[in-house]
Amino acid sequence: MADNMKGLKRTHYCGEVTTSGQEAVVGGFVSKIRDLGNLIFIDLRDKTGIVQLAFNDETNPEIFKKAASCRSEFVLMAKGIVRNRANINKDIKTGNVEIFVSDLRILAKAQTVPFEITNDTKVNEELRLKYRYLDLRRAPLQHNIIMRHKIAQAAREYYYANDFTEIETPMMMKSTPEGARDYLIPSRVHKGKFYALPQSPQIYKQLLMVSGFDRYIQLARCFRDEDLRADRQPEFTQIDLEMSFVDVDDILEMTEGFISYLFKKILDLDIKMPLQRLTYKEAMERYGSDKPDTRFNMEIQNISELVKNCGFSVFTSAIQAGGSVRAIVAKNGSKTLTRKEIDKLTETVKGIGAKGLAYVRWVDEKPSCSFAKFMADGELESILKSIDCKQGDVALIVADKDRITLPVLGALRLKVAKMLDIIPANCFNFLWITQFPFFEWDDETGTWLAMHHPFTMPMDECIQYLDTAPEKVIAKAFDLVLNGTELSSGSIRITDYELQQRMFESLGLSEEEIEAKFGFLVEAYKYGAPPHGGMGIGLDRLTMVMLQAESLRDVTAFPKVQNASELMSACPSYVDQKDLDVLGITVAKDSE
Repeated sequence: MADNMKGLKRTHYCGEVTTSGQEAVVGGFVSKIRDLGNLIFIDLRDKTGIVQLAFNDETNPEIFKKAASCRSEFVLMAKGIVRNRANINKDIKTGNVEIFVSDLRILAKAQTVPFEITNDTKVNEELRLKYRYLDLRRAPLQHNIIMRHKIAQAAREYYYANDFTEIETPMMMKSTPEGARDYLIPSRVHKGKFYALPQSPQIYKQLLMVSGFDRYIQLARCFRDEDLRADRQPEFTQIDLEMSFVDVDDILEMTEGFISYLFKKILDLDIKMPLQRLTYKEAMERYGSDKPDTRFNMEIQNISELVKNCGFSVFTSAIQAGGSVRAIVAKNGSKTLTRKEIDKLTETVKGIGAKGLAYVRWVDEKPSCSFAKFMADGELESILKSIDCKQGDVALIVADKDRITLPVLGALRLKVAKMLDIIPANCFNFLWITQFPFFEWDDETGTWLAMHHPFTMPMDECIQYLDTAPEKVIAKAFDLVLNGTELSSGSIRITDYELQQRMFESLGLSEEEIEAKFGFLVEAYKYGAPPHGGMGIGLDRLTMVMLQAESLRDVTAFPKVQNASELMSACPSYVDQKDLDVLGITVAKDSE
């Protein structure tokens, strides 16, 4: 039977016991036991660190016997005098002292754990996620979760100080198109009808501006039924904000103030302000991505003019079809990018849409070029000079329509940089991407879709193109990017209900669809809406990049895996038929 805590009250966390001569009461998990016969040492661990408990022949025999019975992960409380250690441990904060125990309580025993609770573990992630409550006892994960808490705390401090009001918006809402599939909740009362979990609080925060709250903030839970990856979970938190009587610069400057405050408070780093800005067009032209990693160079270069009349039909035909020929140069990359590696890269780019990959690999005095035989005298030299490709470098070239060439070279740029190990660590490069296209063409449906969402305000000078040239419409939209990770999307919102109606119609929505999906929002605009805009900063992604973690799973307490299941609780799970009957739901059987 376990002991109780009666008569003991914790006075210190384990990692805070640093001063000898005082009495301390601590509680925690047994991390390690060293039983030397007449001496026993127990490392006791809590979220702040480890402190050593000491027992010897002067210890009460009953207490000594109890200490000898302890095993890893037992839950203890201990009382004693803090004294200097004989053998100092410089690896821990409490390494100069130990607690000579006068009272010991075993509050809970633990059976042998499925893996050792250590800072550095080689246990496979699947097992650790199955026993996530044990995995979370490890100091690195506890550090990450506490860091996430501190970032959330700093966000509230900053926005509260800037007169934002925190308001909760509904978790059960109307299903509206926002770019991903909704998670749906069936209604028991309204059979056949469904609520949706919010992909974001977008419509509600706009309505709060119509309501006159002026500045809104919320650490909002968001849900998207989409395929997972390292920087995506089906449920996530964003620092969601909206402001009235503002334009793009006001929102960007407010956010820059938050970034400056956050990085100084949490990491003691000064982030240079204002943050760099690139238009969407500039980012795509230079980096092949709307979320470029600018910690290294290797920018995309357009060589179309140089090769438009050359003898290589792959280049010339791409240009004649309205495309371009573009290159990246891997400086000092010839040793790493062997011919075999370039062949692998060729297969990679084919897998993401390119027809092939031309290259120049300059190892010896004369460069090796995959298209040299098609070049006239001096043409290859002109290309290499133009793109600053020298001995020791490798040039990689793609020819196609820009919608293929740019993103393919953008992906190749990142892959090659990782192969060359040229991306600096402990470096935070922020970047604003502005002036996004309002529409993007969807090949599957053969229609124009909103690149951000249909409530985004177009640039004033672009409104004239709504009906005649959608590709020319630029949005008052912006993204915040950090080290190649998109942290947020934001925009100025449409507040004129007639313009909002036109935007819906441009997206191919009928009057009936507009009324069914957004009627309440359009109706609200008829009663006066101040100009407003906002954004949502991904709290999880921000934490991940600040900690230089590899995955959102490293900063999420109970994450989902690739197939959106949680291994610990084994969800999603089947529901009893009687519960489905109440909801009027019949589940189709698998075809197996």
